[in-house]
Amino acid sequence: MKIAIVAVVCGVVVCAGAGAQSLLVANQGDATLSVIDAASGKQVAVVEEKTPGVHGHEVVASADGKTAYLPIYGSTGVGKPGVDGHEMLVIDVPTHAVVAHVDFGHGVRPHLPVLDAKRHLLYVTTELDDAVTVIDTRTQKIVGKVPTGAEQSHMLVLSSDGTRGYTANVGPGSVSVLDMVGRKTIAVIPVAGEVQRIAISKDDRWVFTSDTAKPRLAVIDTKTNTVAKWVDLPGMGYGAAATADGKWLLIAIPATDEVAVVDLAQMKVARTIKVAARPQEVLIQPGAPMAYVSCMGVGKVAAIDLKSWDVARVIDAGRGADGLAWAK
Repeated sequence: MKIAIVAVVCGVVVCAGAGAQSLLVANQGDATLSVIDAASGKQVAVVEEKTPGVHGHEVVASADGKTAYLPIYGSTGVGKPGVDGHEMLVIDVPTHAVVAHVDFGHGVRPHLPVLDAKRHLLYVTTELDDAVTVIDTRTQKIVGKVPTGAEQSHMLVLSSDGTRGYTANVGPGSVSVLDMVGRKTIAVIPVAGEVQRIAISKDDRWVFTSDTAKPRLAVIDTKTNTVAKWVDLPGMGYGAAATADGKWLLIAIPATDEVAVVDLAQMKVARTIKVAARPQEVLIQPGAPMAYVSCMGVGKVAAIDLKSWDVARVIDAGRGADGLAWAK
């Protein structure tokens, strides 16, 4: 795979260096990773993949913000025929250079990377292996797998202590509960005919995933590993994230071009916020009252002020803007 690095100068902003705070955006349509200066909201660099038709969907940054991990999913969407990705790019954020490749050995459709910084581990959903692959971030080597007990394990969240994992299994319509330390499946919870995305509350009490047939959000009780209740939504839910204070869950609604804000005490939608076309993923900025929402339909990211609940600004990214990560 050939990679080109393209620097973009925006006004007086030069490429973000060490210590800068950056928003990372995986652009499916362009097969690129945007590096956006958080202070200015301007794109300062693009990491461009040169393999036609194959692209990454999701990205994560290391705890120190210096390294980004970008799995190359393939040429298609979950459950659809196409080219199966087999590797992950390791990117040095300050220099915007691809410094390593992690090869999974065969086509696995690697999708969501989730970091457990305390244990120096990176978890990557590898759909075609029905597993989450475990990588040691100190060596960039694969050190194990956690079986999910289901196909199409597309998205993953971890408990705050990193001992439990939960995957959204799209086609089977289930959520797998994983022992991340013992690397085994604890339970597979039936939810709906098909599900999309997954999120977890700040206190680890609830896990959320969306029914793709009905506009509703499943609320899973992590004590009993059962669906405890449903939250009605204004449209099918997609990416979601809980605010730092644990009071709200922001969830993208692609069909209506808005973000729904769920009151987690009442378990109901308290308000909606209009954003650009086809919102996909929600990222809460660490240490600041700001949420970022990728808008795939227009290649932009909406920045939402969590105090006023207004869109504070709209940031240019790339075509098919999707996965988001924060590099402090």
